[in-house]
Amino acid sequence: MKDEACVHFLQWALPQLRMQWSGFRRVYGQVCKRLARRIKDLKLDNIAQYQHYLATHPQEWRTLDSVCQVTISRFYRDKMMFAFLADEVLPELARQAMEYNRDSIHVWCSGCASGEEPYTVNLIWQLQTQSQFLHLNLKILATDANTDMLARMQQACYPYATIKNLPKAWREGVFNAQGELYCIKAAYRGDIQRLQQDVRQAVPRQHFDLILCRNLVCTYYDEVLQRETLKRIQQQLCMGGAQVLGIHEQLPAGIAG
Repeated sequence: MKDEACVHFLQWALPQLRMQWSGFRRVYGQVCKRLARRIKDLKLDNIAQYQHYLATHPQEWRTLDSVCQVTISRFYRDKMMFAFLADEVLPELARQAMEYNRDSIHVWCSGCASGEEPYTVNLIWQLQTQSQFLHLNLKILATDANTDMLARMQQACYPYATIKNLPKAWREGVFNAQGELYCIKAAYRGDIQRLQQDVRQAVPRQHFDLILCRNLVCTYYDEVLQRETLKRIQQQLCMGGAQVLGIHEQLPAGIAG
């Protein structure tokens, strides 16, 4: 499939999925490869035929929606953000928890893909922050709409390219090499719960001190869907809690940060 044809198709289809093309401009190749496989599976000749197929098979839009879910992630993505989390945010949340005689900090990683973000947060806690707050636990809920991604997270094994941004001491101390993959040792997997959930449709039924929703809602969804989703997300944030977006993302006008 030629890039031009795929781009033209996505610019037509994404608004009907309540998504925006601007978020896909740099990553559309991943989606186009999946789309080509889907067209092949349906034994169609080209993307024009697939567009006609969508018109005659409305249920296919659900499959297309899953095809358009971007799953690019890696450990320690955006180092400065994680440094700020380690130096400022987690210690402040820990102090608040102790002030209210709580024994845990609750974190939600929304759109967690195959677990790189929640595992990174846990490593920061275990290797940098917890020593200052020995009586506190970090409990993480990791949600994603894609069950295959959550299954990879459970395995906790990753190619080197995914972990290369971590400090060398962490790479060597936290992971065991198994062939071409690097698997997190049991001692560093933390208290992390996985949950299949599409943030567009539902949010967890609890409140969180820290919510990470990076490179998802404010990148790929159209503005109306952003507002609807962010409203639900922010209702799950504890008083005094922190919400983290991607470094290139902005909240829609009028949405409190």
